[in-house]
Amino acid sequence: MRKIGFAGVALIAVSFALTACSGSDSKDSSSKAAASMSASQPAARAADRTGMFAGLNGKKVVGSAQVSGSGVMLSGFSSDEGPDLHVYLTNGTDEAAVSAGKQLGAVKYDAKSQTFALNGADASAYSTVVIHCDKAKAVFGAAKLS
Repeated sequence: MRKIGFAGVALIAVSFALTACSGSDSKDSSSKAAASMSASQPAARAADRTGMFAGLNGKKVVGSAQVSGSGVMLSGFSSDEGPDLHVYLTNGTDEAAVSAGKQLGAVKYDAKSQTFALNGADASAYSTVVIHCDKAKAVFGAAKLS
């Protein structure tokens, strides 16, 4: 099996971001590459963490979030519609936590499977994946990671 270097991982991360932007439902084609990289990453970053979404502030958000060393994957996802929904890594669910968190990209409320690159964020530093409407400054839902 061929090893993938840092440049290959960067290309995979960009591909995740482009897939998320296009809204297409596609499987993570880099799971083998991410697995081969995990030995070189710190243990806290390499370990996958997951959580189930719960709606907040009267909004409905369902599905699961999986955070790995290569990105954040949403599965079985759906949310109430919002004008400007984004996915964040945070350490809480209030506006202060969202402001201090890391935005990963725009999320489609009706796309069941979406993947977001970490864009240099250390996922081990965050405890929650949040769906936030930036325009309304409202948290729609969150998944506590474990």
